[in-house]
Amino acid sequence: MTFNPQNSVVWTEIPVSDMDKATAFYEAVFGYDLKLLTQGPNPMALIPSKGAAEGGFGRLFPRKFGHLYPGKGAGDGRGTTLHLAIPDTVEQAIARCEQAGGTVLSPVISSPSGRFVYALDLDGNSIGLYEPAP
Repeated sequence: MTFNPQNSVVWTEIPVSDMDKATAFYEAVFGYDLKLLTQGPNPMALIPSKGAAEGGFGRLFPRKFGHLYPGKGAGDGRGTTLHLAIPDTVEQAIARCEQAGGTVLSPVISSPSGRFVYALDLDGNSIGLYEPAP
């Protein structure tokens, strides 16, 4: 049996040790307006995305979404890398990342789909600052 879903990534979770500081970091670096939800067993700061979800989460979550949650980050950048869209250029995002306390790990990398850098958030989680090609 071959399974070929429309969206193979259902959601992403980024563990953070301080929800307020991490929310401020992601809002500063990526320009997001994170929505804090406290209905479940853990608080979650939702990373915005367009599109309605299917199933029981449809009223709360977009189709493809991610969130911050209380947990222990990778600490050393060895976890899975989550590449997130930025609102402008990689160079501008690098400056915001460093100013917000993150660490940029690579030079700018170009690919056919766009440009990005590898970085670490405040908890050492591996993230990509991604600028799509025009």
